[in-house]
Amino acid sequence: MRCLVPFSALVLAGCNGQQSALSPAGEESEAVYRLFVVMLVGGMSIWVGVTFLLIHAARHRREAWAAEKAGALIAWGGVAFPTVVLLLLLGYAVWLMPAIRPWNPPAAKDGAIEVTGEQFWWRIRYPAVGDQPAFETANEIRLPIGRTAAFSLKATDVIHSFWIPALGGKMDMIPGRTNFLTLTPTRTGTYRAPCAEFCGASHAYMAFSVVVMEEDDYSTWRSRLIDGDASVAAEGRQLLQRHGCVACHSLRGLQIAGQTAPDLSLIGARLSIGAGALANTPENIARFIRSPSSVKPGAKMPAFDMLPEGDIEEIARYLGGLK
Repeated sequence: MRCLVPFSALVLAGCNGQQSALSPAGEESEAVYRLFVVMLVGGMSIWVGVTFLLIHAARHRREAWAAEKAGALIAWGGVAFPTVVLLLLLGYAVWLMPAIRPWNPPAAKDGAIEVTGEQFWWRIRYPAVGDQPAFETANEIRLPIGRTAAFSLKATDVIHSFWIPALGGKMDMIPGRTNFLTLTPTRTGTYRAPCAEFCGASHAYMAFSVVVMEEDDYSTWRSRLIDGDASVAAEGRQLLQRHGCVACHSLRGLQIAGQTAPDLSLIGARLSIGAGALANTPENIARFIRSPSSVKPGAKMPAFDMLPEGDIEEIARYLGGLK
């Protein structure tokens, strides 16, 4: 029994953190958590009741059970009680469903953040707000606390699945179809969101970060991302153009900008590179440039290990400084 205590503590420690549906940080995830608790209590009550009946019926008695008494025990304890509990659970789940999967058509159509799943990264496009234009980024979503965010979910190649466990339920991303999801964060912090549908060799290395911020911090971040960062030395920018990186990647401030690979604007401010595959450091950026497939099997980006080592390191320093 004593051995179970540290084991239980270790298991329960996994129920809290940046990727846990049992540590809700949004209105929708709180509704999912309440449903889980109620279902758990209801299921346990049925299990305890039926187990009690089994033990009670198995007890040794001098006289056999009367048919009427046995029938009543089975009818009330084995049929009526589980049926009533299951009906109550069903009614509660149906009543709670609008909170679990809220729907706001105006927000979804006019102000949705467009998220597109690709092998193996996330294309994220924010809509225009007032006089601020729309802009694109990759593998990281930032949201203001307390404001309902609508997501327009798409896929370009295979089925992916959008899921931020700490903020709400999941939604599939299907090629040729657009699905919508709305979430309302209630606690600031950083949360991890994995792809929840097997999508290829690097499915396990396809995740994105969600940063929930105060309103003022979010507005500042949005303005900086739109304007870009011209404070970093231009040598790395010139190397990006010279070696053809901009044929696939976009970077605000460049006249030539590709659209087939992740946007690199302010990539140095992101929490990770390669869609959650590596920590965001210049060394890891250089590693990814040399051999992307060694980090993410099946990645479409070719290896650039033929470049001079000095150029790779300079590009990595330049990208890491875009904050």
